[in-house]
Amino acid sequence: MVDNRPTWDEYFMAITKQVATRSTCLRRKVGAIIVKDKRILTTGYNGAPRGVKSCLEIGSCLREELKIPSGQRHEICRALHAEQNAIIQAAYYGVQIEGASIYSTTQPCVLCAKMIINAGLKKIYYFEEYPDALALELLKEAGVELIKLNF
Repeated sequence: MVDNRPTWDEYFMAITKQVATRSTCLRRKVGAIIVKDKRILTTGYNGAPRGVKSCLEIGSCLREELKIPSGQRHEICRALHAEQNAIIQAAYYGVQIEGASIYSTTQPCVLCAKMIINAGLKKIYYFEEYPDALALELLKEAGVELIKLNF
């Protein structure tokens, strides 16, 4: 009998892509899930904080209007990143994520990289690259494994 089921990485990345569909960002749809022992602990997508209107609701993106390139001036954005929301969700609900892995549709930026390091996550699986050399440097120095998936 042939096992046609997806690998664990394929399974988790398919779910991560589905999580990204909830994004309220007009520029880039990103999803993230935190996984430990083949169990999904939390999810996150990029979007505005609770009780704050999103760019989708407003109908415009300040970063686009100001022509800010990707990977720069993260503070000029209404949204939190998907990885940030997944980590915050763990804190909000008291979920232990130390030693877990994070799956993200996009390689983390430096802000997310620093949060991932301090949250004790050990591996990052992603599809799309992101222009942030400092994030790569910090992750390498902290011993966080970065794995690009190509399926």
